[in-house]
Amino acid sequence: MLVDSHCHLDFPDFAEDRAGFIARAVAAGVKRMVTISTRVRRFDDIRAIAEAHEEVWCSVGTHPHNAGEETDVTVDQLLRLAEHEKVVAIGEAGLDYFYDKAPRDDQAAGLRTHIAAARESGLPLVIHARDADDDMAAILEDEMGKGAFPFVLHCFSSGRKLAETGVKLGGYVSFSGILTFKKSEELRAIARDVPRERLLVETDAPYLAPMPHRGKRNEPAYVAHTAHVLAETIGVDDAEIARLTTDNFFRLFARAQRPDIDA
Repeated sequence: MLVDSHCHLDFPDFAEDRAGFIARAVAAGVKRMVTISTRVRRFDDIRAIAEAHEEVWCSVGTHPHNAGEETDVTVDQLLRLAEHEKVVAIGEAGLDYFYDKAPRDDQAAGLRTHIAAARESGLPLVIHARDADDDMAAILEDEMGKGAFPFVLHCFSSGRKLAETGVKLGGYVSFSGILTFKKSEELRAIARDVPRERLLVETDAPYLAPMPHRGKRNEPAYVAHTAHVLAETIGVDDAEIARLTTDNFFRLFARAQRPDIDA
């Protein structure tokens, strides 16, 4: 069994046959998927997908790209929406200085709001970090000083220092199809040093399809390719990486229910 800990099944790329994409993932051994919220205002769509499919869970939150649009999102609002039984995480929230689609102050304020919701709810925060390593590490360290909260650095493509800071603070590190790219040796070197009990895999579908599908639309079934490369990277077989990342997923995303049969 594998878990795609981060995908976007509400995106138009999947509208033509969402049930088919989910069924294909299940056939490939991906028995659980988390479809991730990027706008609180569109949470109803996210929730409906999770409600319609046993294999799918969801999060609630505002992507940093959209932080400027949702400056009015409150901790109480996030907590209220997160009461739904299918919500297993807060986010994704974070800092993205590569695209800078939202004012950086709005991104930081939104991140801190989501951290507070994760802290109070106990649900893990899904963190987006791109080209913002120093500021992200500083905010995480500052906020952890106010009280612990669970989190994952999703689609990790940052530097070694942020990975080390995340692990030191109790976080998990999730790897996407980027890990499989030929020029990602530095990222694979970081993955080798992440404690095995903190590793996760994801697709971030429809983006970042792993080799050999690079350049095509990504889908949850393809998480198996990333898991295979992660297994090679840390020196275990495919069965062990499946067991390891699945166990890690259910430890972090504790509200998600493990299938009766993992086979």
